[in-house]
Amino acid sequence: MGAVCTLVASGLGLTGCSEDPNEGTNGVGRLTPEKIQTRTKAAATAADTVRLAGSVVSNGKTYKLDVRLKEGGGTGSVTSGDTTFRLLKVGEHLFLKADAEFWDHEDGGKNDADSDAAAADKLDGMYVKVPTGDPAYQRFSGFTDKNVLLNSLLTLHGTLSTDGHHEQSGTRTIRITGDKGAGGTLDVSLEGTPYPLRLVRAGDAGTILLTDWGKNFPLEEPDKKSVVDYGKQLPTS
Repeated sequence: MGAVCTLVASGLGLTGCSEDPNEGTNGVGRLTPEKIQTRTKAAATAADTVRLAGSVVSNGKTYKLDVRLKEGGGTGSVTSGDTTFRLLKVGEHLFLKADAEFWDHEDGGKNDADSDAAAADKLDGMYVKVPTGDPAYQRFSGFTDKNVLLNSLLTLHGTLSTDGHHEQSGTRTIRITGDKGAGGTLDVSLEGTPYPLRLVRAGDAGTILLTDWGKNFPLEEPDKKSVVDYGKQLPTS
């Protein structure tokens, strides 16, 4: 295209001509921002798997995520402050694995120091099965639920518009924004399936990279010897 453009321009005595940035792409760059958002949401919903890595601000807390998700659940790590823990969700069963410091902090000093330390030591390095009725289940299960997480993230706020052609990790993208960026920005792949690749959330609420679309990964419950089951409620709730 570039050579043809140069030849035509020189033959006609022109100074140059512009190339179509959407040529050779999947075509979503030619759509309205509303249709781009609809297409990329549909692609994300239909995908079997995805990996999300980055930061999310929720209820005043910043969480750093690196999770892999599929329809049957998800697995990965979450960092809050100086503490990192692992989450594993298989079906409706949610497991949380952390060190003693995490559990000691979670207890919030409700019991005496000796019992706090004993409970934390018991949970150190073990997968804890989180009861579905426990507040911790509602607090953490969304991080490993593909539909819940994507639906909450892939929404731009305000009036949609396009913000040019860009590149994300070597892949050409079209960027759409809400309220010129104040309502968030989303980079959508122009190559192959129009998956969302990079999200900057509104209100400085975090940046997420979305990769490994359609790449399968194993997902199974941990060995029973590695699990502590507290029944209906965690001791920290």
